[in-house]
Amino acid sequence: MDQFPQEHQAFISMIDKHKIPGSYEEACLHDVWVQAMLEEIGSMVKNGTWEEVDKPKKKKLVGCRWVYTSTGEIERYKARLVAKGYTQKYGVDYTETFAPVAKLHSVRVLLSIAPNLCWNIYQMDVKNAFLQGDLKEEVYMVPPEGVSMGDNKVCKLKKAIYGLKQSPRAWYHKLSGCLLENGFRRSESDHTLFTAQDENGIVAVLIYVDDIIVTGDNFDGIKRTKGLLKESFEIKDLGELKYFLGIEVCKFVDGLFLSQRKYVLDLLEETGKLGVRPAKTPIQESYKVCPEGEPLLEVKQYQRLVGKLIYLTITRPDI
Repeated sequence: MDQFPQEHQAFISMIDKHKIPGSYEEACLHDVWVQAMLEEIGSMVKNGTWEEVDKPKKKKLVGCRWVYTSTGEIERYKARLVAKGYTQKYGVDYTETFAPVAKLHSVRVLLSIAPNLCWNIYQMDVKNAFLQGDLKEEVYMVPPEGVSMGDNKVCKLKKAIYGLKQSPRAWYHKLSGCLLENGFRRSESDHTLFTAQDENGIVAVLIYVDDIIVTGDNFDGIKRTKGLLKESFEIKDLGELKYFLGIEVCKFVDGLFLSQRKYVLDLLEETGKLGVRPAKTPIQESYKVCPEGEPLLEVKQYQRLVGKLIYLTITRPDI
């Protein structure tokens, strides 16, 4: 890590320390995660996310669970209450669900263009983004762990929380509507890329759910855009881009250095390969694939691993 500036070395050391709890019970053993859950519940209460009602007789309840992260949003611990969307029924508690997310080639292109044009790249994080989207359907949810309610009481949702099938769409429409109403144009090739241009230059905004990249050569325009987003939503300005979608970004004089080091270390630990010796080739050169043999016992785990390796090609296309 000696090739990185001291500030970035400290940042890398910080993200290596995070240990993610695997359950609500495990999270309760650590004050930082208990505090994160209390903040999440407090935010939901503040936003009027649900109201406590009697359990309806002929309504199927949506389940929920806690999800803990400190990888995509490195600057703080996050405990997120997520609905079990697979318990929803089409036509009853949801209809349309599609919402675009930033295409990876759009991220790569933007991160390539910006340093070449000497643009600064900034990142903003929307706090509880989905809670700021409006829920149109009637959805009832079981009380979450850590929330006390009376007997036979449930949560009638008023906001589109994470996990609901329609939540991404509701949030995207809320955010994109705000940008379009304030002079931004939506890209035809990627509906998460918005630009605003005038005689002073250009401002580009790229959205990936609740992570937002802001860049351009119009400094005043960038400042106004940040102000608009802060005024419209509960959002945090993270300063210059350092970590986005599992990608570490280090700024040098002659460009950006992209790495998925933390992502790789987590993947190696997850698969029990953290201490193994590296190999020059991923498989024996003489290995031959045949239709016969023992079937995989963990098909889902294999598919998941392949997907993670594909994601790693963002910075390692040689894999």
